[in-house]
Amino acid sequence: MDDYPGCVEIVPLAPCHVERISEIERECFPNPWSYDAYLAELSNPLAVVFVAVVDGETAGYADAHHIVDELYINNIAVAAPYRQNGLATRLLKQFYKYAKKNDVVSITLEVRESNRVAIEFYERQGFEPVGRRHGFYVNPTEDALLMTKTF
Repeated sequence: MDDYPGCVEIVPLAPCHVERISEIERECFPNPWSYDAYLAELSNPLAVVFVAVVDGETAGYADAHHIVDELYINNIAVAAPYRQNGLATRLLKQFYKYAKKNDVVSITLEVRESNRVAIEFYERQGFEPVGRRHGFYVNPTEDALLMTKTF
């Protein structure tokens, strides 16, 4: 489903989002980025961070770095009550809009090889496996599948 049943806005990261984003990060990942790491993204000239706001509540985010002509996705996460309603797709599509406006030729990311839900999500969005990073993840130790979408 691509339409969340509520008022959804996709906005750039602002200081008011950082606390909730760091909470969502802890909910979603075994090795979460810290509050300070997201606070630092506000002043990082490479950072491209969008936030999904649903009915005034921070519901998810997508964080990437723009390096030369590539966008490298660090994390996309949606809080549990808001999942399966197209928010991750909307966040990812915001990166596509950004890519078009900023002459980005590809978007790359890593995903745990056991995370079939995420892999299938990215494949539906046109990402293709292009490599593997052995032992990239910890807790548990696992390979990362490297995926890229080229424009």
